[in-house]
Amino acid sequence: MAPTAFDAEAGATNGNGVSHGAKPGLTAGTDAGDAGAAFVLESKGTWWHAGFHLTTAIVGPTVLTLPYALRGMGWALGLTLLSAMAAVTLYEYSLMSRVLDHCEARGRRHIRFRELAADVLGSGWMFYFVVTVQTTINTGVSIGAILLAADCLEIMYTSLAPHGPLKLYHFIIMVAVVLAFLSQLPSFHSLRHINFVSLLLSLGYTILVAAACIRAGLSKNAPAKDYSLSSSKSEQTFDAFLSISILASVFGNGILPEIQATLAPPAAGKMMKALVLCYSVVVFTFFLSSITGYWAFGSHVQSNVLKSLMPDSGPALAPTWLLGVAVLFVLLQLLAIGLVYSQVAYEIMEKSSADAAQDRFSRRNLVPRLLLRTLYLAFCALMAAMLPFFGDIVGVVGAIGFIPLDFVLPVLMYNMALTPPRRSPVFLANTAVMVVFTGVGAIGAFATIRKLALDADKFKLFSNDVVD
Repeated sequence: MAPTAFDAEAGATNGNGVSHGAKPGLTAGTDAGDAGAAFVLESKGTWWHAGFHLTTAIVGPTVLTLPYALRGMGWALGLTLLSAMAAVTLYEYSLMSRVLDHCEARGRRHIRFRELAADVLGSGWMFYFVVTVQTTINTGVSIGAILLAADCLEIMYTSLAPHGPLKLYHFIIMVAVVLAFLSQLPSFHSLRHINFVSLLLSLGYTILVAAACIRAGLSKNAPAKDYSLSSSKSEQTFDAFLSISILASVFGNGILPEIQATLAPPAAGKMMKALVLCYSVVVFTFFLSSITGYWAFGSHVQSNVLKSLMPDSGPALAPTWLLGVAVLFVLLQLLAIGLVYSQVAYEIMEKSSADAAQDRFSRRNLVPRLLLRTLYLAFCALMAAMLPFFGDIVGVVGAIGFIPLDFVLPVLMYNMALTPPRRSPVFLANTAVMVVFTGVGAIGAFATIRKLALDADKFKLFSNDVVD
């Protein structure tokens, strides 16, 4: 049986998407007792605040995997698809924002992805599909953020104490404790300052890693530059689709409606400014890390270019201080990413557990928030400790999760909500994008699951090593 909170949302709108019994000023599908909307998704932000949230959701340490994505495609195809993916995702996110603006102009402002899907596509199985995929993605990203942050701590620790007694799970516990403390910030909007710092951190470590790659590429210790692809055509095909899945994961976020919900109404037009801010950072960081990392290491680049700069054998290929600062910046940004991707889970919890009639810091609301958010992070930490090979699942998440939410649904919802003429260039382009990325998602899922099967012998529960 579906949770009561979901049942209430799924049936909260009538056939036209208009809320039954909603009070003036509240969004569709919400009422005066909706603590998830009142506390977690409060609408008080400006467009630049939304830009900070969106940048944190998209621009993360996964940019350091982009040279590896180019390795599977080569220079020409890799940079072409990187550019195409940037253009397509900017277009997709702008369409989704326009759909949200379209609904708001008709008195139905949606603050949740699942509500938007229920309104535009119907409140049946699509509602449950979106909420299932979205919460799975967000929980997965939270687990990955904890695991990678712990890995950063372990890297710094082992450089200072190579034979120290602390293991990976100790650092996972440390990261989870810090996140549990920060998770008590009550709303998405309250993360705006943290996410501004996150934006600066992403610029910082990208520049540092790019400088390190240029230095390494010019060093006599650098590996011979080889940009050749696999000699097997089938391997080339699988590598290319795996790389596309990685790109989908890197560009995806799956929470744009929740980010737009943080904007003070009316939100119309503000999200486009936020997208311009975000994609200014995206273009700079993505292309800089991709080009410098692939140029320096070619087909020898590892799944995280930092690992290539710090080989297991031989000296580091960049100054220790530079790598240390870059790892520290990555660690700090991962905390912000963990907070951002936990907001949907917190909103679902708060909707069912909190009382919107009382103050958000009252004992009635503070105790459930403290308990539920801490338990959620404890679960994520347990999964991170148990599955240190989680990095191999990133491509699967991209193919199965981000592609439907960020590449298929926006164009489908635009065609259904704004109903452009069926022979118009917009309708045909949207349909083409939807068909292409549905196929890419299916093939990409197969390619990434195949890689999981090939790497299965490396997987060990509660291992002290993170599998690349």
